[in-house]
Amino acid sequence: MSLPQAIVIGGGPAGLMAAESLLDAGIAVTLYDAMPSLGRKFLMAGKSGLNLTHAEPAEALLARYGAARPRLEAAIRAFDSAAIRDFALGLGIETFVGSSGRVFPTGFKAAPLLRAWLHRLRGKGLRIMVRHRFTGFDGDGLRFETPAGPVTAGPADALVLALGGASWPALGSDGAWAPALGVAVTPFGPANCGFDVAWSPVFRAGFAGQPVKPVAVTLGTRRQRGEFVVTETGIEGGAIYPLAADAAARLAAGETVDFILDLLPGQDETAVAAALAKPQGRQSLSNHLRRQLGLEGVRAGLLREGATAADLAGPAAIARRLKALPLRLQAARPLAEAISTTGGVALEALDGDWMLKARPGVFCAGEMIDWDAPTGGYLLTACLALGRAAGTAAARRITG
Repeated sequence: MSLPQAIVIGGGPAGLMAAESLLDAGIAVTLYDAMPSLGRKFLMAGKSGLNLTHAEPAEALLARYGAARPRLEAAIRAFDSAAIRDFALGLGIETFVGSSGRVFPTGFKAAPLLRAWLHRLRGKGLRIMVRHRFTGFDGDGLRFETPAGPVTAGPADALVLALGGASWPALGSDGAWAPALGVAVTPFGPANCGFDVAWSPVFRAGFAGQPVKPVAVTLGTRRQRGEFVVTETGIEGGAIYPLAADAAARLAAGETVDFILDLLPGQDETAVAAALAKPQGRQSLSNHLRRQLGLEGVRAGLLREGATAADLAGPAAIARRLKALPLRLQAARPLAEAISTTGGVALEALDGDWMLKARPGVFCAGEMIDWDAPTGGYLLTACLALGRAAGTAAARRITG
């Protein structure tokens, strides 16, 4: 008696987790991917240290998903950060919690985990078809474009789509699948991205590539403390990314957007003004800032870049600007540069089992769904959890 058959399209973390859930339910799985090898964006994410998940308490972690939390919560609670660490350990990969609460493999790299995972999946019977780009449905079957030309596959007892978002097209996540689904897809936008700023030539020449820390960045009612990096074209980094989706949406709507920088987040304005009121003597303002506040280098450069003459007219004015320095954003960096994207399959198009309401038996997982999260392990946590949830639901549908 032949096994029930399932197809998974997409070889990133969500697709691989969906495939494993189906295999563990006794279902034969064929996984298709457009690229020559699997997990390319996963490997790229791990080049500077694979941030698997975050060890903060569940309530704090779930709050990172904003408006999408009610839909994501059950999946994440069923496969939380502790479960992800156990999953890695089951592959022979030990993890540790960094000082920020982020969880990393002890070796930091993604490649050993991916190799061990694929070895285990192949041992369970996973069939992998690379260089197959999904182009749409063909009745009950599926259409793919391959180097040898168009091919069809299926039908299958269930289909899980884990097609990714629209950033990093060179790694396979280009969003080109959206028109083929025939369901509501929210337009893609950049998230966890950098922004263009109109630096002066002097500031750019002196500080491009330098980190700004410590700093706190405010947009509206949200404040993010951490650091960011000055780039040739603007800014990027951890203190920016949690605010990026909102800032990019405002820019796209034609609004004027300023990040408000607190260049001395550990000191209150009154104390800063008092320190600056001490006799300056014949010192330059730069030396006075350095001696009294430890402010120098790129942070002092930002003050000079963004302050007017009135902002530097006395200790109180300088303190006010150091604690609230506007930084005007010109534009979000291109979608292809974003770490992740907003948009994708609308949550309203999916039932409680992550199945497309308009296509029974077709499930979605990962970044192709319209949810967003900051960096710090939250993106990967939700991708793994949604892959597991979609794969489990697809297996349940097949087996009854």
